[in-house]
Amino acid sequence: MAPLGRQSPSSLQVPRGGPCLLLLFCLPLRAACPQGCQCPEHAGVVAVHCSATGLREVPRDIPTDAVLLKLDANQITRIPDGAFQHLSQLKELDLSGNAIETIGPATFAGLAGGLRLLDLSHNRIRRIPKDALGKLSAQVRLSHNPLHCECALQEALWGLRLDPDSADTIACHTSVREELVGKPLIQALDAGISFCGTHHRTTDVAMLVTMFGWFAMVITYVVYYVRQNQEDARRHLEYLKSLPSTPISKDPISQAP
Repeated sequence: MAPLGRQSPSSLQVPRGGPCLLLLFCLPLRAACPQGCQCPEHAGVVAVHCSATGLREVPRDIPTDAVLLKLDANQITRIPDGAFQHLSQLKELDLSGNAIETIGPATFAGLAGGLRLLDLSHNRIRRIPKDALGKLSAQVRLSHNPLHCECALQEALWGLRLDPDSADTIACHTSVREELVGKPLIQALDAGISFCGTHHRTTDVAMLVTMFGWFAMVITYVVYYVRQNQEDARRHLEYLKSLPSTPISKDPISQAP
């Protein structure tokens, strides 16, 4: 008989399924896959496929260890600031084929270092803020968007790595220079055309017109002032001439007897 207070190994009762429960507690918990999406994992790499699932916004329950995220062919119209900031391991983000109209300076916050490909093609983007994509080191696809070619867009593209296979299909849907509407944007920039220069020249012309207007006003006032003074002086002189002359009286002392 085993000593009091001690039990032999054979007398220990292990609950049915106990090792399995312990194993579950030891495994790291993973965020659930977004509803309607698929999250296959291969060799520790997690991919999130949400293509053509009718999404109207970016899911909030994307696994934090996702490396690939496909949100293409949906109905997403806007992306909240910081929507992807918790996805520090993300390498590829596909947002093509949606209805995205605008992107903000903080839309892709948190993805600056690791992201390798960002697909924004086939959307409704018209304007891109200067700092919206400048911090990304990824290749960016912007083709088939109704872009408005202006100085802000040109500044946003400076230093940006455009996907070489689609860069030539980026066109000016509208432009501050009417002759470039419908023309490839990259070809225009390579030819030395500067939308910022157009903006500056327009500003310079406006300043010159304004300065000329003020100068003309000053000249007009000076001419009016001089003429008015001349007219007043003439009238005063005519008034003096119209006064009757007064004879000079003789000294009474000299006229005394």
